Amino acid sequence: MPEKENIQKIIESLSPIERSIIPHLNSPIPEIIEKSGLDSTSVLRALQFLSNKGLIIFSKTTKSVIDLGTNGVYYKKNHLPERRLILLLEEKNHLPIQEAKKLSKLSDNEFKVSLGVLKSKALISLDNGKISLQAKKEELTKNTIEEALLELLPIEESKIKDEQLLALQNLQKRKDIIEINKKTIVSFSTTDLGKQIASTPLQTDLIESVTPKLIKSWNSQKSKRFRSYDLSSTGPKIYGGKKHFVNQGIEYGKRIWLDLGFKEMQGSLVQTSFWNFDALFTAQDHPVRDLQDTFYIKDIKGQLPKDKNLVKAVKQAHESGVKDSKGWQYSWDPEEASSVVLRTHTTCLSAQTLSSLDIKKDLPAKFFSIGKVLRNETVDWSHGFEFLQTEGIVVSESVSFRDLLGYLQEFYKKMGFEKIRFAPAYFPYTEPSVEVSVYHPEKKVWLELGGAGIFRPELTIPLLGKAIPVLAWGQGFDRILMDYYKIKDFREFYQNNLKSLREKRAFIK
Repeated sequence: MPEKENIQKIIESLSPIERSIIPHLNSPIPEIIEKSGLDSTSVLRALQFLSNKGLIIFSKTTKSVIDLGTNGVYYKKNHLPERRLILLLEEKNHLPIQEAKKLSKLSDNEFKVSLGVLKSKALISLDNGKISLQAKKEELTKNTIEEALLELLPIEESKIKDEQLLALQNLQKRKDIIEINKKTIVSFSTTDLGKQIASTPLQTDLIESVTPKLIKSWNSQKSKRFRSYDLSSTGPKIYGGKKHFVNQGIEYGKRIWLDLGFKEMQGSLVQTSFWNFDALFTAQDHPVRDLQDTFYIKDIKGQLPKDKNLVKAVKQAHESGVKDSKGWQYSWDPEEASSVVLRTHTTCLSAQTLSSLDIKKDLPAKFFSIGKVLRNETVDWSHGFEFLQTEGIVVSESVSFRDLLGYLQEFYKKMGFEKIRFAPAYFPYTEPSVEVSVYHPEKKVWLELGGAGIFRPELTIPLLGKAIPVLAWGQGFDRILMDYYKIKDFREFYQNNLKSLREKRAFIK
């Protein structure tokens, strides 16, 4: 094809966004965005189209950029933990270790790391259970290499100097101080053909699409030409809206229980200790009630149930026991039971549901829930302070332990696990109790997913008025999702990375 005809054909195929940027191809991309009036996505798309037509050479290079993580942002503003410990010791030297930990207001992990870092730099000594500063004042006031590196961020990884590599490695070992992200750099150069077309007047009255208005006025439009379309070019991907993959998994799990004839239990994330602990026969001095495990709502007290007989029955179960039980043999405190917590398990919903049943009219009954629970855990790749649990109860005079194993086996088979293993276990409010594991065929290991059992009489008699068998289970749900989606870091559930979310497949077993 003669060159003139080829150029004319290319011109007639140019889309509106391509026409908008062609006059500005001598400018860098930020200026093209400003001069063309297009957004950055449209400009990049137009450049890709021009590259397909041979008018420009379009290139993308990816660089690793070291940036501040969540903790890094905080530490840059408020000092690294080891610096905070140094500042404390400058004010009060030779402190006992436990007192230094308390006064520094550092977490257990931060305090341990601080001791290790300062000791490795010979800035402190540990003798007779006390921490003492070793270094001179000029050494202490000087920024460490780690602190200096934080001040430089963000920075390209390739620009890190050799003497900063050790500091970078040290910070990478610590939780969420730095993160390394990939940054795409886009550039282009105009080809001879592109320059020739850029200097050619572009036809602006080409018809883009057939519309009702065009059809009605066709007689006056006959002389115009349609813009030709390049069918070999790839168009932009369209990402339709869809449910978050965690919600898809939850709905799938709910559907299994509903198909098995269960009704859903629902309730608040905020509960009184009465429902979260006392109604489940958890002693008021049990370690699970400690601040290290449970989130308490400060300066707020909840209301005990209006049913005084229920409160009295729970009190009796704790103090002197019911049936053949001796209880916990202590004085039960209603003030402690009124404390307000974020639920540590969904079993509190089971307790509330049992207390609402009429054993003459409502039995047999089956209930389930899949919901979030919250515990005071340190967040890392395998732990979170919030996670999902699937809860279930079956209430009937005629159910047995064998029925419990059958329900769990059916659930996990429908979730995609063929091999299910049960092992005897101990749990505070069930007897007998069982631990459930499923076999992972790829990893060739058994994954522990949770506990189950039959509620103890100390729980069922106060709530139901009678020792009726209640099959119960509380199983971790996040591990199933992690396995299905090949997620190795628990935190990925809630990072809301759009690229990752778009690539997640539907939850279909």
